[in-house]
Amino acid sequence: MAEVATDWREDDLEEAEDLRPPESDGTFQQVTNLLNIMDNESAKSDKAGEGLDMRKTLASVIITDKATSEPSTVMNALICSLRMSEISTQRKVNIYNILQEIIQQDGELEEQCVQRLVTIASKEMRTLSEVEDNVKAEAASNTLVALSRKHFSLVMYELQHHLKPLSLSDEFVIVTLAKLANGNVFEFMPYMGITLATILTMLRLAEEAKMRQVICGAVETFCETVKFYLRHLEDSTYPVMSEEQFAVKLFPMYRYFVTVWLRHPSPEVKVGVIKSLKPMLSLLLPNDDLREQVYDYIPLLLAEYQSSLEPFFITRVIRQILEASVTTNTPIPQMQLHPVFMELHAQVCSKGPALHQYSNQNLAETVQCFIALARSYPRELMKFLFSQMEAGKEATRVAILSLIKDLVSADEPRMNNRTIGLAIRVVKSSLSDTRSKVRVAVLRIIGQLAQSGYQDKIKGWGLKYVSVQLTLSTYRLENHREKFYPNDLEEKMVHKVTMDTVRIITSSVSGMTHEFWMRLLSYIMETDCRETLTPICVSLTNLAMCQLHDSDQEAGVAGKRKHVALPSPQKLLARLLVLMSSPYKGEGRGIAMLNLLRTLSHSIVPTLANMWQQEIPLLVQYLEEHTEFTWNQKTWEKKLIQFLRNSLKRTKGTHWSLQLSKELNNLLKSFDSPSLEKGFLYQALGFTLAMGLEADKVQLLLLELLYKTDYGNDFDREGVIQCFGLCAHGQVKTVLKVLQDFEERIQESEQSWQISAWQKDHPWRRETIKSTLMAMYSCVSSYCHPQMLLAYVDNPITTKVVHHYSSSCQDIGLKMAFMKSVMQLTTAIRNVKDLEGLSFAPKSTLTGLIVAIIKAELTTHLASPVRAMAMDALSQLSKLKPFYSMEESSELMEISIHSVISLQPPGEDNESIKTLYTNTLRSLEGLMEGLLQRQLDPKGLQEMVHLLEKWILSEKEWEREKAMKLHLRLMEIYMQSIGVCIPLKLGQFGTLVGLIAPCTCDAHRRTRMTSTNVLSSLLDLHASQTCSLWGTAKENELQKCKEDLLSTDEEKIFCASSRIAKVVCMEFNCDEVVSLIQKLCENIGAMELQHDKAAVTWIGTFLQMRVKELDDKVADILGAILVHLPAVDHLEVRHLLIEGILLLAHYHQETVLTSLLRQPLPMQSHLKEVWLAVAENMPFARSMLRGLMGRLQTQFTPRVQVTSKTDVWRLAAVDPLMTLCAVFFLIENVDKDDKLLDLFPDLVYTFLMQLSCSHRPEATSSVLKTWRLVHMGTLPEELTLQRVTIQCMQLLFERLSSEGLACTLEEQLVWGQLESGATFLDGVSLLARLCVQSEVGCRQRLLKLVLRGLGSEALSCRISCAAACVEFMSLPVLHQEKLLRPAVLMLERGTGQQEDEALQVLSLRALGNMAIGAPRKVKQYRKLLLERCLDSLRVATGSRVIVEGMEALTKVLAQLREGDVGSSSFKAISGQCRLFFDNESELLREKAFVLFGKLAKVVGIARKHFFKEEVKKAWVPLLLHCQDPCSSTAQACEATMLQCVHFWGWKSLESPLGYSDSGTDDDKMTIFQTNMCSILTQKKPAVLYGFLLETMSYIKNHLSRIRIVACNLAGIIMKQLPAHYVKKLDLPALRNSLQELQLDSDPGVRRAALETLKVLDSCSRSWLPALPGVS
Repeated sequence: MAEVATDWREDDLEEAEDLRPPESDGTFQQVTNLLNIMDNESAKSDKAGEGLDMRKTLASVIITDKATSEPSTVMNALICSLRMSEISTQRKVNIYNILQEIIQQDGELEEQCVQRLVTIASKEMRTLSEVEDNVKAEAASNTLVALSRKHFSLVMYELQHHLKPLSLSDEFVIVTLAKLANGNVFEFMPYMGITLATILTMLRLAEEAKMRQVICGAVETFCETVKFYLRHLEDSTYPVMSEEQFAVKLFPMYRYFVTVWLRHPSPEVKVGVIKSLKPMLSLLLPNDDLREQVYDYIPLLLAEYQSSLEPFFITRVIRQILEASVTTNTPIPQMQLHPVFMELHAQVCSKGPALHQYSNQNLAETVQCFIALARSYPRELMKFLFSQMEAGKEATRVAILSLIKDLVSADEPRMNNRTIGLAIRVVKSSLSDTRSKVRVAVLRIIGQLAQSGYQDKIKGWGLKYVSVQLTLSTYRLENHREKFYPNDLEEKMVHKVTMDTVRIITSSVSGMTHEFWMRLLSYIMETDCRETLTPICVSLTNLAMCQLHDSDQEAGVAGKRKHVALPSPQKLLARLLVLMSSPYKGEGRGIAMLNLLRTLSHSIVPTLANMWQQEIPLLVQYLEEHTEFTWNQKTWEKKLIQFLRNSLKRTKGTHWSLQLSKELNNLLKSFDSPSLEKGFLYQALGFTLAMGLEADKVQLLLLELLYKTDYGNDFDREGVIQCFGLCAHGQVKTVLKVLQDFEERIQESEQSWQISAWQKDHPWRRETIKSTLMAMYSCVSSYCHPQMLLAYVDNPITTKVVHHYSSSCQDIGLKMAFMKSVMQLTTAIRNVKDLEGLSFAPKSTLTGLIVAIIKAELTTHLASPVRAMAMDALSQLSKLKPFYSMEESSELMEISIHSVISLQPPGEDNESIKTLYTNTLRSLEGLMEGLLQRQLDPKGLQEMVHLLEKWILSEKEWEREKAMKLHLRLMEIYMQSIGVCIPLKLGQFGTLVGLIAPCTCDAHRRTRMTSTNVLSSLLDLHASQTCSLWGTAKENELQKCKEDLLSTDEEKIFCASSRIAKVVCMEFNCDEVVSLIQKLCENIGAMELQHDKAAVTWIGTFLQMRVKELDDKVADILGAILVHLPAVDHLEVRHLLIEGILLLAHYHQETVLTSLLRQPLPMQSHLKEVWLAVAENMPFARSMLRGLMGRLQTQFTPRVQVTSKTDVWRLAAVDPLMTLCAVFFLIENVDKDDKLLDLFPDLVYTFLMQLSCSHRPEATSSVLKTWRLVHMGTLPEELTLQRVTIQCMQLLFERLSSEGLACTLEEQLVWGQLESGATFLDGVSLLARLCVQSEVGCRQRLLKLVLRGLGSEALSCRISCAAACVEFMSLPVLHQEKLLRPAVLMLERGTGQQEDEALQVLSLRALGNMAIGAPRKVKQYRKLLLERCLDSLRVATGSRVIVEGMEALTKVLAQLREGDVGSSSFKAISGQCRLFFDNESELLREKAFVLFGKLAKVVGIARKHFFKEEVKKAWVPLLLHCQDPCSSTAQACEATMLQCVHFWGWKSLESPLGYSDSGTDDDKMTIFQTNMCSILTQKKPAVLYGFLLETMSYIKNHLSRIRIVACNLAGIIMKQLPAHYVKKLDLPALRNSLQELQLDSDPGVRRAALETLKVLDSCSRSWLPALPGVS
């Protein structure tokens, strides 16, 4: 070894530690990274409290796989990692684990690498400073062990180097040596001797408990290794030591362990020592010399029983020593027997289970010790046990007896008869002990002796003891069964063990005595302790079989058995039959009794022996094929009854059956009530009596049975009733006679209803007797022959039942008995064949009584099965003729439903009420099925659903649940019937689905699932009737939805319900969709919130999927929603309904709009919510606003031809006020940030047109004449068309966020002007100007709309648009927007519409304003403008038109030149102006003068001469009207006159009013007139003459001021007129005219006329002489 090993010592290791791989070494870096991953994952796993992470395992696998190809490189990297300082313990453990895996791989490792690893691991293993180092040392030790498999010498050398004699080695050096020995047996054996010797020198040095435990464990491993080596010695290359040599080396260590270390106070050390002794003894005991020495140390081992050490470990060592002594035939010294007996006896008697963990194992080891002792020292052992039995303690005796039983049962060939005999002597010493446990122990020993083949040992004393114990235990149990005593359980145990012993004895002991046979046989007939009948029957069967097959020499005994006094055959058969009715009681007594009957058949009834031999095996076979958990009581009883019937048939014609009936009758008092045995007894008695031949004797037995029955006991009463019914099958007349006789006898004491003369123990209540009699009559009807039933069913059976019920107090018991009787009667009648002509007459009477019972039941709680039985009875009656009518069926069903569904379900802890509750529901379902059978059509289905609807919509969840279950059952019945062939009515399917759809989201899980099942049934029904494409995919999806409905998550439930709606949606036609939605809306609010949510979810789903197809049904759907929307309280439900309305509106806007707008005013809250929802969706709100505008515009737009249904709804009449209210609501609630610029012009235009129509009622659309809305009461005063429209406009302008415009509108009172009809057009004009002038950005659209309005059929709209155009034309906007031409053309049309003066005026004004807004375009349209204006002057009938015409001409002429105005136009304008100079209208006069003056400005050189003549014609009016009473007219006239002066060529008169700047206007005018006349007198006296004549025509003017001015001007002219023109004057006429003015009402006129008359007279005097020819 020294040659193989190098000089790698620790000093060399320190030098090698500097030889680390460089940082650039890829393998080292990769290994380091992987180790880091393992460290991190280890830390995470420790923190999380979980196992190693997969990443850690993966990192380890990667390193190991890499070592497969580069083992030395990887190992060097790992070793270098081990040498690194300051690495964690866990990291080192990981490295060692990886190294172990690498070492186990195939392939050779470098020797140098292995040596380095051995040195490092050895050092790590021996360095222990903390608790964590143990883990590291363990890993290092395991690494060395792994290396030893291929490099044993290196590892062994290293370990032996640190194992030195007389020096305590490190703990893990010894541990590693033990592992090496265990893993390398043959390699280690050469070192075993020196290792054991060295460890022996360390024993005295090991003071710490831990070190001692390590050495003990190592020694135990070394011993096991030696044993393995010795077993496989032939496989060894060379033997090392013999077994004796090993034993010699081990014994000193054994001695030291037992004498020194076993006394150590530490329990761990003691356990370690005691465990190491077992393998050591296996090597020491085979040695004869050492075995004797081992015996010497037994007392030390026994002494450890007093310590805290587990006795099991000590007993195991003792057993090893004792068994070795038996095997080697070298008993332990006799002087040590008593201590061994005492300690082992103490272990048997101790109560170990409460003290020690291995008590059961210890007891088993102790028994084995006694068996070994019994083989070596039987006499001494039994003597010891006998002495202990004399102590008299129960526990001691029981323990010793149990030990003896184990000794007897031990399969030891060396256990001779002498030992058994000694043991029996010990047992007999306790036979007189009456304590239960001792008796049980003795009985078990007797049974064990019989089983172990010592039957001859128990004959006599054993059988006698068993018989005594059987009698004693039976007696005690029968006398103590009514009360519980503490010792009863022990006595039952004694009895059970006795029965087991009897079974063992009878099956194994032959030659049983006659006394024992009789005792067992009488036990069957007399005992009440029936639990033990099975073993007795088995024993009796075994004894009988043995005696039947005894040899010929025992024939005398068998013959003796045949003459044994057995009980009577009928009594034995009755007893066994009744007991066999519960065949699995008492450990399966049925089979045992059947076998006994078969065995004793010849002794009981010889004539039945053959039959029993055939039938009894069949009964046994049935019982063997079943267990108490799988058999059926009714089936078994039928088999027994059939067995009884067959037996009775074989005895027909004898008194055997009557005698059996008596025995059965006598047995009634032997069994308690209730019990299965007694129930079967009543059946057997009934069948037996039915087969009796002597009716009078049967009658006596029946009467006796009636008299002695305890009618207060329900079980007995039911048993008697069944007995009578069974008897009626063959004795119906006798039974009815007995009942009648019984009724007659009890009537004698009717008052008290007691029959004390017959039986004083049972005071009978009147009601109990009546209920029993009713049940008996009905039971008779059930069992009697069908042909006999028809003769007796009406009378007396049904008559008696009704009589007894009607004459009773009708308590619960009687009601139940009555209804049970009715059901039995109806069932019996229905079982009769050929009932076609049978009509059950008492049916109506019975129905009335049952309905009264149902109505009398409380609906608050369920206390009895009365109503369930009543409904069952009605269900049965419904199947008999005469059948119920539909009205009767509905009434019965309604009464029953109300009685059941209103019941609150019972609590979970009340099982009885739950059962009643379930049965009641089942009965209601049965009644429904029975009544529906006669009405299997859609009408009948709908009627039933209508009855359930009230409860399906109940607010109470239990009522909904029950109603839904009934609905499901109803659908199942309907589907199973021929009803599937009859199509449902139109809309019925949707109504049915709409009723149950909300329940798919019910809070109660069962209700949800049931409603889904109902829905599935409806879908199946619909699919079968319509041949729809309801396929597997939809069915699977529906099933998934059902599974989701099982969840408790509300969101998941609603999602599932919505999916169901999507699945079934396509199965509906449009009419069904409407009926569905109507039903869903109708039921909203009837139940809880989740139902309402489900309803609106279904509505939304159906509308989403089918909305496009519902064109014709939108109005109906919307009507249903709107009708029920006001009643919806919950906001979310309302919101979802409104979403449905919006969805309809999205696809069918016109229909929805019409329906919404036809709602009454004032607008209700639910309708406001609808419009509010519209407003929240801005794009949709815009669309709806356009639709609303379209409705308003229908009043002033031409009607279009209807081409579609949409047109019908769009053109349908609606209330404009409601429309305006809707518009107002939308504008008010849409997004405030949206200014509605795209809709602004249309809205403004529409509002203005609406206002114009409202101000002119005669213009209302004729459409509204076909429809009128009745509003809900009187509307508020502010709710008028004008005010609402203006409010809409105000809101609209406020949204523009233009404070200047809004303020201007308010300041200029635009809204007030628009509201008033008088100022409306002014308001329109002002609004139009402000809109166009503002920076709204949509004036082009507004302009186009206004121009389009000019062509409207509504006159009011044309007028309003013309008013707007007045302002538009005064601005350049029309020209800028290239709309001037269409505007001019439309206005031209307006000027020609003479039916309305306002339209003409506004059109002319607008045309005239063109000169202001587009002056450059006047020349282009001059012809049109001049013609339209002149036409207004020519043909106008009103002054306003003429005024506007002249104003327009004035404005137009201002933009034209002389050449732009044609000659005809000049002439026409001038002529028209002169026509209005003297008009009565001041405005006309003023406008005429202004126009004439404007025309004068236009005149140039070309038309100057022409216009001069026109001026001459107009000069007198000009002169006169300069002093017009209207100041503005006077000013206009003066300005025009001054404009025209230059046409005369009078420069001196061109300054205003002559040359004088002082004086009044009249003075200035007088001066001007005087100067003008003076000039004319000089230049044109003829013109002046004409002016005088023209002036004189004005003295009769309608204006007094003009008359005055005319008089004054005439006077001035007269003064300046040349004399030769005077002769032309008609002076008398002039004088007369002036004189007439003296009568004028105006004094000024009179004065002026007088002055002029004076002038005339003066002139006359001065002119006349100057004239030639005047004298």
